[in-house]
Amino acid sequence: MTAELPDWMIPPRPSGWEAGDLDNLHQAPRHTELIDGALIFMMSPQRSWHSRLVENLTFALRQATPAGFEAEREMTVRLDRKSRPEPDILVSTAAYDPDRTWYAPEDVPLVVEVVSEESADRDRSLKPFKYAQARIPHFWRVEDEAGSPVVHTYELDTMTSSYVPTGIHRGRLKVSVPFSLDIDLDALVP
Repeated sequence: MTAELPDWMIPPRPSGWEAGDLDNLHQAPRHTELIDGALIFMMSPQRSWHSRLVENLTFALRQATPAGFEAEREMTVRLDRKSRPEPDILVSTAAYDPDRTWYAPEDVPLVVEVVSEESADRDRSLKPFKYAQARIPHFWRVEDEAGSPVVHTYELDTMTSSYVPTGIHRGRLKVSVPFSLDIDLDALVP
């Protein structure tokens, strides 16, 4: 015996879900993403470490970003017609719009994924690939190393449309691109 899916989980067309459909899925769980036409639900409970790190890193980025940049969390990026992932944090150059529900890749110089057990494969392989294909210039992946955040930074190689590593940061995140900043990583998680 199989359970019936609620109506809202049935794609609106035979070709599946599209990026614009997310704005009409009011019954979907928070943090629903669309990747290659498939809905991805964040169903696992969030670890306190992950939640605090995302919150504190977002705040630190808001303090460090120069004029013209804004740090956001829990917002999707419309990569193409069938993909609208939600990075843990993004930095945008788009003007503030209180009704915005997504960003275009050309307005996003940086995406940040904080790896959790539930999202590890997507955060380490699928999402970086998709972000690079959409030509987002910078990608940071944050790992939990014995309770301390470790930030792996990457920059887009425009020739290959793939990310190349630019550093592994423990204790302190000091970079000059996409803007200059210096963040005490140990202070982000008590």
